[in-house]
Amino acid sequence: MPAAVPFFQGTRRIEIMKKLVFTFFVAVLFSTLGGCSLWPYNEARRNIENSRNLRIGMTKTEVLDVMGEPEKNQRYNTPDRWFYYVKPEWHDFQVTEDECLPLIFENGRLIGWGTEFHARYLLRPMPTAPPTLATETEKKM
Repeated sequence: MPAAVPFFQGTRRIEIMKKLVFTFFVAVLFSTLGGCSLWPYNEARRNIENSRNLRIGMTKTEVLDVMGEPEKNQRYNTPDRWFYYVKPEWHDFQVTEDECLPLIFENGRLIGWGTEFHARYLLRPMPTAPPTLATETEKKM
């Protein structure tokens, strides 16, 4: 007949197992959170490094090959103004325009990038429509 295991040895094993399981879950939690907290910095660093390969006159396809996809679902992104996340500032997991590098296109070609260029681009005078000949009705008015 096997010897009886004292009660305190059985509970000690359970306590050790509980501590091991708890330690495992804490390690998994911290490794997961650590990866999330580095996400904006990794993306920003990659976009900054990639932007060094930009050149005036590149097509949109060439820019996509260099930079990857611009920010999606942002109202400030337009077909001729693309934004790439480069400056994690707010740490709220939302990408705002002031945290991004703007790239400006005209006629499908890159004409410039950066916040200073973007500000000058927005302040440029808008082209006016060429004058049209007045119709007979407009002349009579």
